[in-house]
Amino acid sequence: MAITIKSMLKIFEMTSTEYKLKTKRMEELLKLLTNKGDLDIKLQSELDQISDEIADFEEENFPFKVESLNEMIELRMYQRKLKQKDIAQILGTTPSRISEILSGKRGLTIELAKGLYNKLNIDPKLILSD
Repeated sequence: MAITIKSMLKIFEMTSTEYKLKTKRMEELLKLLTNKGDLDIKLQSELDQISDEIADFEEENFPFKVESLNEMIELRMYQRKLKQKDIAQILGTTPSRISEILSGKRGLTIELAKGLYNKLNIDPKLILSD
C-alpha cells in the first residue's frame, strides 16, 4: 500500500473530541495571558500551535461563505468589535461614507478598496465582485 501525502494528513486530522479539548486548553491559555499580561515562550508557542490547529479545523468543518462585500465588512466589524466610525478611521474616511457603502448608496473608491484589502484582510475577489 502506497503512502500518499493525503493519507499522511489524515493521521494528523483532529477529531471533534480533540477540538473540544484544544479549545478548552486555548481558553485556559488566553485566560492566563489576560491575567498575567504575558506568557513564557513555551506557553506562547503552545497557544500559537493550538490556535492554528483550531483555525484549520474550523475552516474545514465549519465553512462560512460570505455572499457580499457588505457582509464581509460587517463580519470584520463583529470579529474585531468595531463600529462604523472605527472602520472609517482605519480606512481614512468618514463614518457617513462607510454607512453609504454598507447601505449600497455609494460605491468604493480605489483607495477604500485597497484599505479593505490591506487593513481588513478582505479577499480582493470579493471587493472586485461588488
